[in-house]
Amino acid sequence: MASRDIRALYQTSDALGLAELIQAGQVTPSEIMEAAIAQAEATNPRINALISWEYELARSQASACKANSTFSGVPYLEKNLSAEVAGFRTTNGLKFLHRLAPVAETDSEAVRRLREAGMIPFGMTNSSEMGLRWTTEPKVYGATLNPWNLAFSAGGSSGGAAAAVAARIVPVAGGSDGGGSIRMPASVCGLIGLKPSRGRIPDPWQGLAVPGSVLGCLSRTVRDTAAYLDVVSGPRPGDYFTPPRGAESFLELSARDPNQLSVGLATSLPYGFKMDREITACLNETARLLEDLGHRVEPCELNLFTEAARAARSRVFVVQLAQRLSALELTLGARMLDDDCEPATRSFIEVGKSVDAITFAADVETIRISACDIAGRLARYDVVLCPVWPAHIFRRDEGDEEAWPDEQKVAFNEYLTTINMCGVPSISLPVGVFHDGLPLGVQLVGRYGDEATLLQVATALEQQLRWHERQPPVIEG
Repeated sequence: MASRDIRALYQTSDALGLAELIQAGQVTPSEIMEAAIAQAEATNPRINALISWEYELARSQASACKANSTFSGVPYLEKNLSAEVAGFRTTNGLKFLHRLAPVAETDSEAVRRLREAGMIPFGMTNSSEMGLRWTTEPKVYGATLNPWNLAFSAGGSSGGAAAAVAARIVPVAGGSDGGGSIRMPASVCGLIGLKPSRGRIPDPWQGLAVPGSVLGCLSRTVRDTAAYLDVVSGPRPGDYFTPPRGAESFLELSARDPNQLSVGLATSLPYGFKMDREITACLNETARLLEDLGHRVEPCELNLFTEAARAARSRVFVVQLAQRLSALELTLGARMLDDDCEPATRSFIEVGKSVDAITFAADVETIRISACDIAGRLARYDVVLCPVWPAHIFRRDEGDEEAWPDEQKVAFNEYLTTINMCGVPSISLPVGVFHDGLPLGVQLVGRYGDEATLLQVATALEQQLRWHERQPPVIEG
């Protein structure tokens, strides 16, 4: 059992800080793992961030851990979507896989690299079914709640990861982002959420025709995110995309002051939708902070949305979803039953099966052309400052975006999926709070391959705002 002092130390330290303490011999990996387990047992029943855990396996690995790596002895959680962790089942929040998925015998590449760097996975975090929603409320596992206010959602689809980091169960948790699934829950849970450049981290989904999904992490400090990126980035042989990488580490680069940057401030939404006034005010205040730091900020109208690209992306998405689930049926030798997935997922699958090959190929080309155009317009600036999510987060059970008009879905997704389509990096930063105390994040978007500039700006803002010192009421409660 972890002592009160070690638990307090665990709650206030980031991942690199914990590794430094272990390397200095001030605490042991076993003591830190006991603190993580105690924190999980104290908070998870209230927020439902973890859907599976293997404490005895983690204890065994902690007792054998050597203090000679970047993240030596640091407890870690992986998202229950796509990535595999030896000793755990990945079910994608899907009842079909909850029934039939086997325990993984090996790690996905990114998880393997994290384990080599000393991290110890001890559980899997909740995700929306197949990562399809902006909330984390799969029917098979139930809703993940926001540690800042249990009446609200933790966002999605990496809501379990975000809630776990915010509640101090772990300092860093793995996530994935195919349309805002890291950035949106990071924003509403008061965390840093980096969506890396396409190809930066080996992704099990990278072989898809339109590879919008990327792996990343959620953390409380910029330096943890930078160190995570150092550990997991780099191509596998045969990967389609490999962004440029310099000789210096992201951790080293993140601590360096950038030169004066040109910053575009984007605040408009399509179809005449308006952002929440508190979000607009937070964006403007962040712009003023950047100006105080010596950067040049100017308003910009990006108009990222195009009707043709939206329609093409929607069709390609459902085709790829149908293909993935068909492949799972073949692998497992079983058919999905009527109640093995949620109704929205079933309807997506049926639509995906109806799209012909010529339409699919044309849609892929439409997306490619649109993505190049978007990336080119974003690249007029060193960094673009924009919203993550244009409204207050949903209350629990109120995030059914399937009931929204298509125009509202597009408007609310303007700065999420569009960024995925063009493959550039972006990061959500917890710069403010709403009137009710819930966190409020803004997004910085960079040029392809230039995570370093985003991390440098994030470090400068972190030093000003000290967001990592805040903690949600669920910890004290």
